[in-house]
Amino acid sequence: MHKRMTITLDEAVYEGLYRTIGKRHMSQFIEDLVRPHVMNTSLDEGYRAMANDQARESEAQEWCNALAKDMADEAR
Repeated sequence: MHKRMTITLDEAVYEGLYRTIGKRHMSQFIEDLVRPHVMNTSLDEGYRAMANDQARESEAQEWCNALAKDMADEAR
């Protein structure tokens, strides 16, 4: 669900936005810019992207296993 909101911008900023983005795309552009600053999803998305990186996950698993082995070999 979307909510309507009125904001005030400097005329030059509005004109640049209108010229660059276009009238029908301004709301989505602004929402995309603001979203990471007000939603806590950026960390979730980052972790999801890292988990989907198979090469990185494989390296991380190897590192964890090596660390566990080093700890097992350590004298107590």
